[in-house]
Amino acid sequence: MRIGIVVLPQGRWRVDADRWRGAEQLGFDHAWTYDHLAWRSLADEPWFAAVPVLAAAALVTERIRLGTWVASPNYRHPVPFAKELMTLDDLSDGRFTLGVGAGGTGFDAEVLGRPVLAPRERVDRLAEFVDLLDRLLTAPSTTYRGDRYTAVAARMAPGCVQQPRLPFVVAANGPRAMRVAARFGQGWATTGAEQGGAEGAAGWWDGVAGLVRRFEDVLGAAGRDPAEVDRYLSLDAGGYALESVGAFEDAVGRAAELGFTDVVTHWPRGEGVYAGSEAVLEEVAGRLPALRAD
Repeated sequence: MRIGIVVLPQGRWRVDADRWRGAEQLGFDHAWTYDHLAWRSLADEPWFAAVPVLAAAALVTERIRLGTWVASPNYRHPVPFAKELMTLDDLSDGRFTLGVGAGGTGFDAEVLGRPVLAPRERVDRLAEFVDLLDRLLTAPSTTYRGDRYTAVAARMAPGCVQQPRLPFVVAANGPRAMRVAARFGQGWATTGAEQGGAEGAAGWWDGVAGLVRRFEDVLGAAGRDPAEVDRYLSLDAGGYALESVGAFEDAVGRAAELGFTDVVTHWPRGEGVYAGSEAVLEEVAGRLPALRAD
C-alpha cells in the first residue's frame, strides 16, 4: 500500500513550500494538488494554479511523486497541456504522474462561457483528450484531427524523462470512463462518490466495493492484466480519514482488503472541508511504515 496526500493550492508559496517539503519528510509516497480554477465551497478563497505550484514543488522535493488530483478537459487543450506535463516530468526528474478525469459541472465548466456538457459528452471528450495526450507524449511530432481537438505537427522534444511517457491515473466511476482507464491508465482512481445505497460510511464502502467489481469486469473485457493497473482511492470522500489515527488506519485497512494499491488523503485545513489537526497528520505519518506492511 502506498499512501499519498493532497495539498490544496491555497497558500502563498512562502507558506506552502514547507507543506510540500513536509509531505516528503513525513514519508508520504505521493503528493497531489487539485487542478481547478476554483473549487466548490472554496471558490471565493485564495486558489493558485496547479501547474506552477507543482513545478515549484518539484524543485523543493527530491523523492516524493507529484501529480494532479485531477486534471480535466474543462478548460484545457491537449497540445499546450502536454508541453506542460513534459516540463513537469523534467523538473521532477521523472517523478510526475498525471491524474486525469472527465471534469464535472460548476465553475470550471462554466467560466469560459461554453455550454455545460452532459455526462456522456464529458466522457467522450475525456477519451479524445487522453488519447491525444498519449500520442503527444510518446511521439516527437503529432498531427491529429478529432471531433473536439486538432494538432498540426505538434512538437514534443525532448520527450518525457519517464518512458515511453509519464504515467496516467484515470479517475472513473462509470463503465465508459473506466474503459478509458483500462486503455490508457497505469492507474485507476475513484472517490466512490457516485454510488448510492445505504447512507453513511458503510454505504460508501459498499459503493466502493461495487466500483472495484465493475472495474475488474472492464479490465477483463479489455484484456488487461489486473496486476498491471494500480488502484487509487480518495479516502476522504467517505468522511475525513484524518479525523483520528484510528479512523485512518481503519480506512487504509478497508481499502487494502478491496485491492487498492494506493490511498490518498488531504492535508488538514483549519476549518471547513478537510478540517483537522496537523498533530493527527504527524502521528499518522509515524505509522506509515506499519500501514504499508499491513
